[in-house]
Amino acid sequence: MTSETSTASLATSLLGLHRDPALLTVVNVWDSISATVVTDIPGTLALASASHSIAASRGYEDGEKIPVDEMIEEVRRIVAATSLPVTADLEGGYGDAAETVRKAIGVGVVGANIEDQLKPLAEAAAQVEAVMAAAAAEGVPDFVLNARTDAFVKGADNPLQEAVTRGKAFLDAGAPVVFVPAPLDEEAVATLVDAFGPQRLTTIGLPGTPSLARLEELGVARVSYGPMSQRVALTALAELVEAVHAGGGVPDTMRPLN
Repeated sequence: MTSETSTASLATSLLGLHRDPALLTVVNVWDSISATVVTDIPGTLALASASHSIAASRGYEDGEKIPVDEMIEEVRRIVAATSLPVTADLEGGYGDAAETVRKAIGVGVVGANIEDQLKPLAEAAAQVEAVMAAAAAEGVPDFVLNARTDAFVKGADNPLQEAVTRGKAFLDAGAPVVFVPAPLDEEAVATLVDAFGPQRLTTIGLPGTPSLARLEELGVARVSYGPMSQRVALTALAELVEAVHAGGGVPDTMRPLN
């Protein structure tokens, strides 16, 4: 297969994982070694990068402070570390979402989160159309745009209704799935799935949200974990330091994963 054909095939596989009634879970990664570790765990079907975690690992604050080419370079390294489909968190697109997605496809990415940042709805929907058109022009028509609405993140009036309105507009504009990051309860999830249809909503795994089994029953397509995975790793590091300072050492549960 040519590289373009291989990328297109991985995109089709990733889209199929979202369309499958079985819930897709992706524990986000931020560099080559985290990508390798997650890939090697049985049951892992796809990888997702975490923009917050990549920025933090390179010394930047979250919120498009990292130069786009640095973000793409780290994503390239993640793609090179796995044979699985990779979807990248590309924040709001770094000023030109379609061009940023084109660059990401160039390094083998087959899906992306793009934030709407509560832009006017017509502008946000046009951005979705532009991203999907750019992906098709690059030979990846099944590119899995996870169109994110910041209705909850940015505190819209009646955020649930705003998420419904925006999500439906993004689906109409060609996005295959809509990402609503928030500590959603079961009723909110059911409302969103009813509005979008089954296997069209993606959520974030947070403490207190419905179980994975229940999210699957409700028709959610995917659950990702954003910066939580890096925070879990850093918590383990902090706990090691605390144990050493207290006279202890390396825990017996450590595995030589690198």
